[in-house]
Amino acid sequence: MQLDYLKMHGAGNRILVVDERGRNRPPPGAEQLRRLGDESTGPGFDQLMWVTPACSDDAIASYRVFNADGSEVEQCGNGVRCVARMLAPGDDHRSFRLDGPTGPVDVRMVSGRIAVCMGRPVLAPEQVPFIAENEGLAYKIAVNGMEVTASVISMGNPHCIVDVADVASAPVSTLGPALENHPRFPRRTNVGFMQIASRGTIHLRVHERGVGETLACGTGACAAVVSGRRRGLLGDDVAVNLPGGQLVVSWRPPAEPVWLTGDAELQEEGTIDL
Repeated sequence: MQLDYLKMHGAGNRILVVDERGRNRPPPGAEQLRRLGDESTGPGFDQLMWVTPACSDDAIASYRVFNADGSEVEQCGNGVRCVARMLAPGDDHRSFRLDGPTGPVDVRMVSGRIAVCMGRPVLAPEQVPFIAENEGLAYKIAVNGMEVTASVISMGNPHCIVDVADVASAPVSTLGPALENHPRFPRRTNVGFMQIASRGTIHLRVHERGVGETLACGTGACAAVVSGRRRGLLGDDVAVNLPGGQLVVSWRPPAEPVWLTGDAELQEEGTIDL
């Protein structure tokens, strides 16, 4: 089976986009996905976006999301922007809708950047999912022999946000995997380490579920801003500085959806024989 792909990135997040709209083939299995995601055996990616025909009349395409460990996940904000750029290359003034795993996603192409509607944040613990007796702004989680205070939010996929004084020294490699696999997260979780610089700027590192630390995470950026916004620490529009670049997250609570704006760049086109 020949697999044509575009290797792209959104703020440094490595995205492999496979356009299957003209075919009716199932995605590769978990072992093949792991080999594709490993740069020693495949093109390498953090997330793979499997693009298929639209499910609804008002969308132009559908997509599924797979992590580098072979698991299928609910959403990827940087991946959606890469799909949008693949579907509308060079078009800076267009709006359209995609069918995502968790529902419709609206896209706006604006002056070289791509804005994606990520929907309203999910805060009820049982819907994240997260095991807690009541909904709160933050939760105490016992992990690695200490107690961590974290916000827990779903942006279509689960996120745990921890405030830190300095992202450069944040324990991403140790606390990230421990929280990802904590028993209070039945489906595991992404873990964000957020340093608030001002009401309009944060610094963020993210340990992604099934991947490890990545250069950027779009839904993680959204979850971090929602966390700070709910606690009165951030404004409506926030620049999120990640190791791979900058994203802008806009949220006007409580009723408005979260919008994520950033780039999407093509690195290479290729074909691999599975």
